[in-house]
Amino acid sequence: MSAEKLIRGKVAVVTGASRGIGFAIARRLGQMGARVSICGRDAAKLEESAATLRSDGIEIIAAVADVAREDQILSFVQKAQNDFGPIDILVNNAGIGLFGPFHECSEADWDRVMDTNLKSVFLMSRAVVPEMIRRQTGHIINISSLAGKNTFSNGAIYCASKWGLMGFSGSMAEDLRSYGIRVSAICPGSVATEFSGQSKKDPDKALQADDIAHAVAALVTQSAGSFISEVHIRPTRKP
Repeated sequence: MSAEKLIRGKVAVVTGASRGIGFAIARRLGQMGARVSICGRDAAKLEESAATLRSDGIEIIAAVADVAREDQILSFVQKAQNDFGPIDILVNNAGIGLFGPFHECSEADWDRVMDTNLKSVFLMSRAVVPEMIRRQTGHIINISSLAGKNTFSNGAIYCASKWGLMGFSGSMAEDLRSYGIRVSAICPGSVATEFSGQSKKDPDKALQADDIAHAVAALVTQSAGSFISEVHIRPTRKP
């Protein structure tokens, strides 16, 4: 059986998918035959992205949702399940970056980054896991960062959120593996996408969003008897 056939007809949810890495992941999974539900906070951009995916023949649902809000997450998940069926694949991609010396950041900055990068993964995963447990199958992929393995100046809050995500992902995997649910974390290096607080990257010395989508495709087509818990992706040429 080809890798693509392994997920044909499966239901996938991708957060933060109106642009960048999330959009590339949604497109890749859709091209492989998955039925994809995406969410984002920018209604106009989200609909534009959904229209592009539909023009490629991808079955798509798009819903405006703030992944830091439990009520909006539950509504989004319910819509995906009602329209497409039980969720097989969850990609927690939504994330933001706020950078600067930690002592110059505000409490609101801390809350915004932690809510989007870490709390959202808890809320989204908790919303889909009961049905995955009932069906004894599922794959959850958390898009982290090499900043979850390393530290750098002006990145204290961002690094804290991603280090937390790595710890959370590892514990999630242990909690869920006995139910046949696989949890993986992908840690990209520098990616040539729009990302708040970061300067423009040299595209010749950065990863592309499709590189992350390729890793997601590899994870979800792995044989059921094993899973890759952590993937590091770096550009060949150092930025």
